[in-house]
Amino acid sequence: MRILGPVLIAFAAFAGLLALSLGLSSTSKAKDASRSSTGLKLSLIGGFNMPLGVVQPPSDSSRLFIVQQRGQVVLFLNGRRQSQPFLDISAKVSCCGEQGLLGLAFAPDYASSGLFYVDYTDRSGNVKIVEYRRSTTNPNLANAATARLVLSQTEPQSNHNGGHLVFGPRDRMLYIGLGDGGSGNDPHGLLGNGQNLSTLLGKILRIDPRRKGSKPYTVPASNPFVGLAGARSEIWAYGLRNPWRFSFDSATGGLVIGDVGQDAIEEIDWAPGPGYGRGVNYGWRPWEGTRANYPGETAAGAVMPVAQFTHASGRCSVTGGYVLHDRRIPSLEGKYIYGDFCTGTLWTASLREGSLAATVSAPLAIKLAGLTTFGEDQAGRIYLASLFNNNVYRLDPR
Repeated sequence: MRILGPVLIAFAAFAGLLALSLGLSSTSKAKDASRSSTGLKLSLIGGFNMPLGVVQPPSDSSRLFIVQQRGQVVLFLNGRRQSQPFLDISAKVSCCGEQGLLGLAFAPDYASSGLFYVDYTDRSGNVKIVEYRRSTTNPNLANAATARLVLSQTEPQSNHNGGHLVFGPRDRMLYIGLGDGGSGNDPHGLLGNGQNLSTLLGKILRIDPRRKGSKPYTVPASNPFVGLAGARSEIWAYGLRNPWRFSFDSATGGLVIGDVGQDAIEEIDWAPGPGYGRGVNYGWRPWEGTRANYPGETAAGAVMPVAQFTHASGRCSVTGGYVLHDRRIPSLEGKYIYGDFCTGTLWTASLREGSLAATVSAPLAIKLAGLTTFGEDQAGRIYLASLFNNNVYRLDPR
């Protein structure tokens, strides 16, 4: 792990200093977050305490939820911040560094069921996926007494916890991102956790999180490793180091993953729909991007990234984003937006299968240093959060 200075210690293990390769310009200068020469701007939504997530429930355009790392979920109702947190589990959460309240996802039928799920590290530093229900008397509050443990994972180190939760737009299953267990170069076991199908670490999981009888969750029969001896049936995709934000293209169903690198390369992985990356091996730890990380080790059938950037010029850690479908910004329709945590550089990419050169990325003129996450609302508008200034913004046309 590198120590990147006092401000960056909290996210040091996301890092590996990023620099662009493959046609991405490194010459654009930092600009004020509110202005852009490309016809875009970042409009301030508000200031928060260590914002890590921006989430809107399905079929509810009036509510926007901000996930704060220390354990609170803040509600904006019709553009106004509510004084009482929607959920406060600060007493249960270990913070900070790469620990904390890391993810939030609302069930596809949230409007009727009131169910939602959070991913956090508990006081012992282990990952918990917990189900909650909305209050039956106040739709602006969660009922903390309804907490039900869905899944837990012991973490050998404090870093690389993943933490993102997303419901598939078509199959309505819950996808869970878990890092490789931490430290450096995935030192756990003979070949590390990323390539080990007997552990959930270094994977994206796919489950039905609802209780069924005595089972806290069930595994869809269509998962790729169901019935394979020695493999965890929850696994959907593997060979990941620390998937820091993944998303589904709302138009095509394709799965896009930002996977944080080690010392050299950050990567964007893409699995076009249908199939969403079922059973795909993304190569870690034998591969860091397209670089052989452990010469002599192999990753069976490893799928290389569609975009990557190396560590130079102060860039440090990928933050995965969304494929844009914002009618207000037609010039970016269908392009994937992602960024760098340290410099705040933002890029859009036209994702294409094949060699790295097939995907064309271009930097935007606006930047947001300390970029922790992207979010998307029901209208396709994109949100960004910064750990450096603790603000949340919306990407708007000028």
